[in-house]
Amino acid sequence: MSNNSQPDWHKMAEKFDLWLPHIAPVGNAMLDVLESKSGDKILDIASGTGEPALTLARNISSVNIVGVDAAEGMVNVAQAKVEKEGLTNISFNVMPVEQLNYADNSFDHIICRFGVMLFQDPLAGLKEMYRVLKPGGSFVIAVWGARDKMPTMAWGYEAFKGKVSADDMPPLAIATSLGEPGVIDDILKQASFTDFQVERKYFNYDFKSFDEYWSLIESSDILKRQFDALAESEHASVRNEISEFADEFSTESGMKVPHEYLLVYGRK
Repeated sequence: MSNNSQPDWHKMAEKFDLWLPHIAPVGNAMLDVLESKSGDKILDIASGTGEPALTLARNISSVNIVGVDAAEGMVNVAQAKVEKEGLTNISFNVMPVEQLNYADNSFDHIICRFGVMLFQDPLAGLKEMYRVLKPGGSFVIAVWGARDKMPTMAWGYEAFKGKVSADDMPPLAIATSLGEPGVIDDILKQASFTDFQVERKYFNYDFKSFDEYWSLIESSDILKRQFDALAESEHASVRNEISEFADEFSTESGMKVPHEYLLVYGRK
């Protein structure tokens, strides 16, 4: 699976935190089903700028958490938070999930929010997660849902269609690659996981207005690659087209845009 059209996660690390309040409900749902207890060793895969691992570390000081991410910029931001807050039960390291530098059966729990579908090799990454998880240990992952249940991602894809090359299109197919019924089940089974549940859940992106939403898009650089590939004279038309898509979700009190995700949890 080619992930070439993804944003440059290393470069946008400093801006990724702008999205954290909007996806926080997913991390909270993951922690709600994580059966962690004092002394547990926990691995957060594709931890980005640190969530939900940092929330868990703040809430339970008696656990030991390691977060890993392939993007050095993300790890630097996450580790800076650890040092600023003086947390002693969590650390972050640069490490691709396909090559985890940990012994077999090392962790009591593994968590991964919105990472598996973005792995360079999702199956290899899941096999590594299975390897380092202790027998009887639990895992909780979240992946984006089906393509037709991801409005904001679809807006960008449709607005740039025919305007930039295929290589520069928003990575809608990658982001939603595990969202169709049965897909995540199959790849988990290939990775040797057999005891798990898959729940389809929703959360909303809430904004006071389309302008507030668009400010986040611009400030976070989430579509920077696409806009860089587009003639500047066409930037306004893309914004206007996305604005028209958003009208369906606009009310007098603002925008409320539902998105689907899959909450997957189980044991080794």
